[in-house]
Amino acid sequence: MRRESTTTADLLEVIGLFDSIGCRYWLDGGWGVDALFGRQTREHRDVDIDFDATCLEAVLRTLTERDYAMDTDELPVRAELYSDELGYLDAHPFELLGDGTSRQADPEGGWYEFVPDYFGFTEFLGRRVPCISLLGQEAFHSGYELRDKDRHDIELLRALREGRRGMA
Repeated sequence: MRRESTTTADLLEVIGLFDSIGCRYWLDGGWGVDALFGRQTREHRDVDIDFDATCLEAVLRTLTERDYAMDTDELPVRAELYSDELGYLDAHPFELLGDGTSRQADPEGGWYEFVPDYFGFTEFLGRRVPCISLLGQEAFHSGYELRDKDRHDIELLRALREGRRGMA
């Protein structure tokens, strides 16, 4: 039976794996929102990581060595991997451009383009974690049909925008 949630220990293990690769990456998705907020506020099915696409081979090799297996291959857009021990990981390769912008392939063959302000760091679980910024999270939580967990995350982002980190 597959694990349908990831723990903070799983998250720290995944962050450690990406740190060991030496590749630029950023925590995204629900864990990224919770990291910005300063604490875990809900269960998370997976860990979402955006990373430098030039590291794709090293990322896949490292994850495979850690017993992840490809579950959904939509590369170059994204890949979802699964580990019995660590659960689901949603990996998103980004092209990092010389002017500080970046882009991600979209499913129709074009590109999603991102400004440098979407990428930063936050303090979470006693460490400095590369993370999609509040501005980036707000942008990434728009343009699709929202689920309950998305509405929850948007409320946390609103609280952060209002200066209420960790208090909602």
